Amino acid sequence: MADYRKRDRPAAPEHGRVRRKASITLLSVGHACVDVYQGAVACLIPYLVAERAYGYAAASGVVLAASLLSSVAQPFFGALTDRRSVSWLLPASTLLAGLGIALSGRGGSYALTLLCVGVSGAGVAAYHPESARVARLAGGGSHSAMGWFSLGGNVGFALAPLLVAAVVGTGGLGRTPLLALPALVGAALSLAVLRAPGRGHLAGTTAAAGPDDRASFLRLSLAVVCRSVVFTGLSSFLSLYAAQRLDGGTAAGTAALFVLYLGGAAGSVLGGRLAGRWDRVTVCRWSYLLAVAAVAGVVFVPGPALYLCVALTSAGLYVPFSLQVTLGQDYLPSRVGTASGITLGLTVGIGGLVSPLIGRVADATSLRTALAPLVLMPALSWLLFRTLPEPAGPGRADAQRAVPKSWVQ
Repeated sequence: MADYRKRDRPAAPEHGRVRRKASITLLSVGHACVDVYQGAVACLIPYLVAERAYGYAAASGVVLAASLLSSVAQPFFGALTDRRSVSWLLPASTLLAGLGIALSGRGGSYALTLLCVGVSGAGVAAYHPESARVARLAGGGSHSAMGWFSLGGNVGFALAPLLVAAVVGTGGLGRTPLLALPALVGAALSLAVLRAPGRGHLAGTTAAAGPDDRASFLRLSLAVVCRSVVFTGLSSFLSLYAAQRLDGGTAAGTAALFVLYLGGAAGSVLGGRLAGRWDRVTVCRWSYLLAVAAVAGVVFVPGPALYLCVALTSAGLYVPFSLQVTLGQDYLPSRVGTASGITLGLTVGIGGLVSPLIGRVADATSLRTALAPLVLMPALSWLLFRTLPEPAGPGRADAQRAVPKSWVQ
């Protein structure tokens, strides 16, 4: 009997790792089911213009209603997660995000459309701070686990055009209720994570692991804003720019956009793995330095090499993505939800406000002239990261302390 117990014991830690991997997988897929609605709003615009004769101003108002409400509301939901147990927000917010998009094509009035996409944006806003906290605990503080969690969101965003084209492109706006299906799947996956044995601690709040470093968090937030400006600017105009530069029409533009999203998916996972060998600040610093040269290549390098520069740009901008979330949580250990809401939501929304300015400059001059200042954005992020310390209390150790023994035994 003693020998039997000895043989059994080494398997226990492995069983805990399997549990954590299963939880992160479910959370990652659930993340995709939510972020598909972030991408769906922009994808619905051509159909709204075609069926309801929206002008460019009205169409941009739809996108603005969803993105601004989502980004501004996320810090408030983050503050809520810091004060009380709100794990129920995961399935509820997923359903809310899907409901708004599902109803957006049914109402004929512009005001009702704005209300629906706003509801979806509120659902997205409510999801991210709490899901980032739960993913951090479920992954035992692993940077690689957070990378996989972020990957889910990137995949969901990239799949939005395919989903909208398959549903609305074949049957019109009247079929938008079918777009609620990912929300039903995502809500079920969230419930599975929260109800699984040994996960009861996820309903609690995260205890502070040390003093807040607000100065570092502010500099981090500014770096994230700069990253958001360059990524949003490129994603908004890259398709048009590639079509102009390569004389390949819409196919060349679509291919460039696909490379941008594909590189983002790979960069999210790579960032977690690199942070396992070097500290997060160092990884982010070198990534932004790479992005400076890569963005310059996108703007100025001629010919098919544009695609290589796009891939390097995407990797340089997405390797830091999940690492910035965990850095924010470690800089504000007493306000993990607030930190997640700001790094995931508010700073991204602020970056999106620059896109109309880029469009105005492009109308007045040229698209290359309008995109050229974006080269400075990753350089500013690099400079800001040079002033940042690696948090003294590593997130991995903090999260490990927050995980009950039943998870790892």
